[in-house]
Amino acid sequence: MQQSSDTRFSPRSGVLIAMIAIAVAWRLVIHFSNGAIPYSFTPVEAIALFGGAYFADRRLALIVPLAAMLLADLVIGLHGMIPVTYGCIALSTLLGFTLRDRVSALRVAAAGVAGSLLFFVVVSFVEWATGDTEYCRAGIVPCYVAAIPFLKAWLAGTLVWSALLFGTFELLRRRWAALGTVHA
Repeated sequence: MQQSSDTRFSPRSGVLIAMIAIAVAWRLVIHFSNGAIPYSFTPVEAIALFGGAYFADRRLALIVPLAAMLLADLVIGLHGMIPVTYGCIALSTLLGFTLRDRVSALRVAAAGVAGSLLFFVVVSFVEWATGDTEYCRAGIVPCYVAAIPFLKAWLAGTLVWSALLFGTFELLRRRWAALGTVHA
């Protein structure tokens, strides 16, 4: 079905983009905090789920989180794992599609856990396959074990940021009718 331009660039889309931009800015805060905040405590997974759940236009749901991440990565620095990371973000956005018109705390938390585990499994596997670190050159099990602290911070960041993004948007949506449900 063809999306009308008012659905794609509505006040709802503007609020969603602004909320994602704020969350991505947090990645920059983490990066420049010199370890004060765990590096993996990021909103990345939450942004992907949030975009997938709320953008009426599925293309925007994929493009906005990826574009926001790219802008942050241009500041932070590009690295060899970007294709893998962005692939996981895209898959998590697709996971966010399952939340459309079905957002609840339990569903968002379950999607956050699932997406975080997907990211952990895929990224750790690629790290092992490329042998980029000492742990990963030692074998697949040491590689996954070494990644557990990152998973814990990633999962915590996903759950906290999911609560903030989804909760804030639901509160805003109740206050302003222009942010109401739009079916794609």
